Amino acid sequence: MARIAGVDLPNNKRGDVGLTYIYGIGRSTASKILEKCGIDPTIKVGDWDDAQTAAIRAEVGELKIEGELRSTVQMNIKRLMDIGCYRGIRHRVGLPVRGQSTKNNARTRKGKKKTVANKKKATK
Repeated sequence: MARIAGVDLPNNKRGDVGLTYIYGIGRSTASKILEKCGIDPTIKVGDWDDAQTAAIRAEVGELKIEGELRSTVQMNIKRLMDIGCYRGIRHRVGLPVRGQSTKNNARTRKGKKKTVANKKKATK
C-alpha cells in the first residue's frame, strides 16, 4: 500500500483513481501529476515501484493538500462569517450558501425536519 501525504492509497485501484483518495486531488489533477511523472494512469497503485512512488510524492508535495488545504478552507469560511457578508451569514445559520432553493429541499444543510404546530383557526 503506497503512503503519500499521510494517506494510504488502495493497491487495487488505477493510479489516477488512487490519487483522488488524497484530499485536494481530483481526477484531473491526478492525471496531470501522473503525466508529469511519466507514469501510465492505468497502472495499479500496488504495481508502482519505489522510484515512481518517490516521483509522485515529490509532485504532490508541491500542492496544497490535506490538512493545509482544510485549514485554508476553514479560514476562508470564518473570514466570510466575520465580515458578515451574505455567504457568511448563510454559513452561520446553516443554510445553503450557493443560491439553492430551501422551500422543499436543502435537508442536508438544514438537518432533520422540525414540525411546527399549526395555530387553530379563530371561530366566530
